[in-house]
Amino acid sequence: MVTTVQRWGNSLAVRIPKAFADQARLNENTDVEISIEGDIITLAPARREWKLHDLVSKISPSNIHTETSWGDRQGNESW
Repeated sequence: MVTTVQRWGNSLAVRIPKAFADQARLNENTDVEISIEGDIITLAPARREWKLHDLVSKISPSNIHTETSWGDRQGNESW
């Protein structure tokens, strides 16, 4: 498929056709990894590395979950 590079502010942009985005599982605001080797530009969904410290630091009184009841204790968990 041939498409056109267009100006977007001080950068350049290429529109990704819906069929391509669907196949690559890209949605609006999806983080992507962009790389270049020679004159080939590659765009792929970013693989995030989650760090427990970063995740826990985002817990606040307004978004913390309450306890969930899973029924009566059974087996070795009922001391």
